[in-house]
Amino acid sequence: MTSTVLIRLLTSEDYDAWSSLWKGYQRFYNVDIAESVTARTFARLLDSVEPMHCALAERDGTAIGLVHFIFHRSTWTEGDYCYLQDLFVDPASRNTGSGRKLIEHVYDAARRRGASRVYWLTHESNIDAMKLYDKVAERPGFVQYRRAIP
Repeated sequence: MTSTVLIRLLTSEDYDAWSSLWKGYQRFYNVDIAESVTARTFARLLDSVEPMHCALAERDGTAIGLVHFIFHRSTWTEGDYCYLQDLFVDPASRNTGSGRKLIEHVYDAARRRGASRVYWLTHESNIDAMKLYDKVAERPGFVQYRRAIP
């Protein structure tokens, strides 16, 4: 029998579980985010004044996935937009519906907040994730440009 995946908000007691998933996400994208940024991110995710939020996917009391999302204003709509910034499910727990449940959690949070849109980016090489994304959202065809500000 398969155990149920629950989605819940991050708490201050979740640092170790969250950090492990966060490091897994970084390994997936071959990046190394400084510990000072990680600590600040965790604090922001817990701060009720911040527009940043986090939910964890949990099975049998173990965190197996995370989603970070940020609300911000838009010049195109009266309602805010919701940027789903990071989504990660531990490789051993993929194909369990966890990723979809995390996205649906963000959709629900956006709906409750009166947001007009949820959107996200993924790397073009993330083919497995895009199979899910193509089922739960539209691909609008925009190309991202960016420049780091030193």
